[in-house]
Amino acid sequence: MITMLVVTTNDIPGYEIRSVYGEVFGLTVRSLRLGAGFTASFRSLGGGEVPEMTKLVAQSRNEAMGRMLHEAHQRGANAVVAMRFDNGEIMQQWTEVCAYGTAVWVVPVTDDAKKQYDYLVKAGQMPHQQHYRTFVQ
Repeated sequence: MITMLVVTTNDIPGYEIRSVYGEVFGLTVRSLRLGAGFTASFRSLGGGEVPEMTKLVAQSRNEAMGRMLHEAHQRGANAVVAMRFDNGEIMQQWTEVCAYGTAVWVVPVTDDAKKQYDYLVKAGQMPHQQHYRTFVQ
């Protein structure tokens, strides 16, 4: 598991950005199994949530984020700022999900940030990253 702060903002309150390692991203392309796709299509006729698609999108986002974190870690970063997701369709068969942001090295400068950072380092992972999986080939 990679220990890293990830925020959607351009800075992290209580931390100072010491180094910028550049843009990092993680990408995955998925398709539904035939059976799940058929079931999802059938459910969509009635309106409301389509659980098969919700699960696919959540898994895809986690995998894309895990790959982004892996790339940031490979560059020596301990945080990603300005993190975003982008997604699209390819030939109406596949869903593409991209997680991207800027890899940085941050240092806690306030007492609260220092406590938070110490806790996160001891825990070995950030609380919001417990379910991110990295499948890098």
